[in-house]
Amino acid sequence: MITRPDTRATLYVVGNINVDLIMSTLHAWPKKGTEAMLESSSLRPGGSAGNCALALSALDVPHRLVANQGNDQFTGWLAGLFPESAPHWPTCDCETSLTFGVTHPDHERTFFSNQGHIVRLSMQDVLAQLPENAQPGDWVLLCGTWLCTALYADYPQLLSALRTRGYRVAIDSGWPPEDWSDTLRTQAAQWLPFCDALLLNEVETLGLADAQTLDAAAQKLLAQMAENAFCVAKCGPDGARLWSTDQALHQHAGPVEVVDTIGAGDSFNAGFLSALIYGLPPATALQWGVRVAGCAISSSPRRYPDWQSLFGLVEKL
Repeated sequence: MITRPDTRATLYVVGNINVDLIMSTLHAWPKKGTEAMLESSSLRPGGSAGNCALALSALDVPHRLVANQGNDQFTGWLAGLFPESAPHWPTCDCETSLTFGVTHPDHERTFFSNQGHIVRLSMQDVLAQLPENAQPGDWVLLCGTWLCTALYADYPQLLSALRTRGYRVAIDSGWPPEDWSDTLRTQAAQWLPFCDALLLNEVETLGLADAQTLDAAAQKLLAQMAENAFCVAKCGPDGARLWSTDQALHQHAGPVEVVDTIGAGDSFNAGFLSALIYGLPPATALQWGVRVAGCAISSSPRRYPDWQSLFGLVEKL
């Protein structure tokens, strides 16, 4: 019988939550002024922060989703899916952020998004939803960096405030809509010194570092990050890799039948940071991240591993 240890730590997930409308399958772009019928559709909560919070709820890990909300027909529905977090969200007088995606025959997807409420999330909104003093082991995960434009304008000040309050900080910035540039890299250099864990996918890691190999990218980014930080690259079918000042780890992914890849990296974040919330080492965190992501992308409706199976991995180490 596996007994889950107690923890006083909490993971606070900050950033973009929106409505996702995913439709399949678009075989060819329709001509202007015509109509196309697709076989299936799915309306669900989305956004990097939203996907991560859903995984954390399924894993029963202490957490709170720190966000804001719009003021339209989607507001109550989205809030109802996060009943413990939504009462703390400020309301903006605007439409809810919405992403419409279509799936192509090769399983690639094209996404269209409005701006909505996520571009209005502010540093004051975030700090008002967080305790003034962190408990030992508390983490804050910042998601959707380039999409939460009002929040990003104050990123250096926000991260400095979080560190002052005693939080450890993880960031999953995602891919910038305007693509990588020297200007964005210069901006990132202002907040990377406050970052304890960078959780990007492979191409994002290379793009942010402006490097040709993951090893070179990780070393370049670690040199700019906080002391004892982790740089993690999510590598899809190849699992995930982690670098710190004294180790380099690679967790391979087992074979899975891929059903739905949306939110794979967000599910990884939930598993990885859950292990850290319980005080487990980076090697275990990589295992948990890969396991949770593998479960998520191979299931429909989406499912996640239970905590007993995750802690079972600890006993095998």
